[in-house]
Amino acid sequence: MIEPEAAVPAPPEGFVPAPVRGGFAAHNGPFFVRDLGGEVVERAVYGLPRHCNGLGLIHGGLLSALMDMTLGDAVIRAVRQRALTGSLSVDYLRMTRPRCWIIAEAWISRRDDGGVHAEGRARVAGREVARATGVFRLMGAS
Repeated sequence: MIEPEAAVPAPPEGFVPAPVRGGFAAHNGPFFVRDLGGEVVERAVYGLPRHCNGLGLIHGGLLSALMDMTLGDAVIRAVRQRALTGSLSVDYLRMTRPRCWIIAEAWISRRDDGGVHAEGRARVAGREVARATGVFRLMGAS
């Protein structure tokens, strides 16, 4: 049985609703962002019952999507150009339950001919629940 939808509480301090860029984010959010003013970017989502798998835990697909968006945000901020995910690797470290804030952070680790490399992590209540690395291809580049 699917739990009734929970209300999304006010986001953690400094987070504001993220601009919705497409149907996927609109359907799977709401997502929030916090501008730290530096090279690290942050994005958050409140785990709702609809984000859960059959075991009642947050689905890895939500964590993967959150990491992909957050790493992509770091790339866009660093290069001031749109980019596409070329590869994404996510390590799931802990089970994540609904009705909690999942906060992801990401930064650029290097740039080379293969693209822009980013890495990041997601936390719940200060505990790391996922790590991710990705390579992003700049749009318009071969």
